[in-house]
Amino acid sequence: MFKRRKPRSYGRIATEMIYPRGGWRRSSAYIAHRLRRLPDQPHRIARGVAAGIMVNFTPLFGFHFLSAAAVAWIIRGNILAALLATFVGNPVTLPFIALISVGLGRHILGLEGELSPQFIFHEFTKATGELWHNARALFGPEEMHWYNLGDFMAQVFWPYMVGGVIVGTVAGIITHYLTVPIFLAYQRRRDKKMAERIARAAALSARRREAARADRDQG
Repeated sequence: MFKRRKPRSYGRIATEMIYPRGGWRRSSAYIAHRLRRLPDQPHRIARGVAAGIMVNFTPLFGFHFLSAAAVAWIIRGNILAALLATFVGNPVTLPFIALISVGLGRHILGLEGELSPQFIFHEFTKATGELWHNARALFGPEEMHWYNLGDFMAQVFWPYMVGGVIVGTVAGIITHYLTVPIFLAYQRRRDKKMAERIARAAALSARRREAARADRDQG
């Protein structure tokens, strides 16, 4: 009953992961709408958003949801807000995030040379393939090897982690202080509209009672 009439192909699913239906602008507006409507205190929502933003700068791909939830729980932020904020790290923004994080991390760790986003993500793909190979080797005749992982950890992953934590923390703090007034203003405006709606309903009810009382007096 609730299934699609025409199931999405794997190609369509992959395409929508890179460019969602309606575009990133519509998706961003939807996430912002959901964040504004969260039933929580503004500072807790802002902390959750800050946690999600911070985690986006780390190389923990595949674990951003869990990491954002954990950070939000530690700093007493809204966990759902943290999960929604992780969508800021998407295929459009990730190349820039990777370039900034790895570049800063390599500078701090004293590593020479700059790495392009293409090279960074290619190294992640190679490392993932090697991990998968070693996992299969545990239960098969293949031999385990760690040729790529050693260089990957030293040249890409740890610089990404070091730089990402620093940049992500700064971005999260800035996001927190920028979003608290926004959520506070929205909730005040929402409460004001709700109070006006209740006042109008009460006034209408009072007029109806007065009209009914007048009809009874005339009768």
